[in-house]
Amino acid sequence: MTLSEVLVEEAEAAYTIAESLFRQVADDELSWRPPTGKTWMTMGQLLMHCASFSCGKAIQGFVKGDWGLPEGTGVEDLPPVDHVPPVDLLPSVQTVDQALELLAEDRSLALSCIAEAGEKNLMNWRSRAPWGGPEASLFQHLLHMVAHLAQHKGQLFYYLKLMGKDLKTGDLWGA
Repeated sequence: MTLSEVLVEEAEAAYTIAESLFRQVADDELSWRPPTGKTWMTMGQLLMHCASFSCGKAIQGFVKGDWGLPEGTGVEDLPPVDHVPPVDLLPSVQTVDQALELLAEDRSLALSCIAEAGEKNLMNWRSRAPWGGPEASLFQHLLHMVAHLAQHKGQLFYYLKLMGKDLKTGDLWGA
């Protein structure tokens, strides 16, 4: 199995499970957030984050250097609040259908960028993530972005459990 195949397999699993969990949410539940603690995203913000910011666009940034910023603006030019905005500034989906469409687009973007990366580059290209951290191979960066989606799919699973949805452990793992 090649590194590209590992990335595709992991990404497909994370996206498939995320999509299944998205389908457990109703439009009138998008404003829900856990009742205890502070700075929780709403359900709509979590769906938006999973579908638009946790995997495909970051993979595109690592593979193509395109972070979706205006021409002439680098990630290093952004203030820290733009890297991880406070919860009150995070965007939300308006409907579950919108979230599903965004997730499908992000999935397509992630898979096309993984294919474009090329097997040789996965281990030979090394860089630091724009938000900091140690230098890593392109493979590691892309795997971390797939793991980012997987982490948030786990968060979504627990949101749904806290809402009283009848989910089993297998729903988190695609079993």
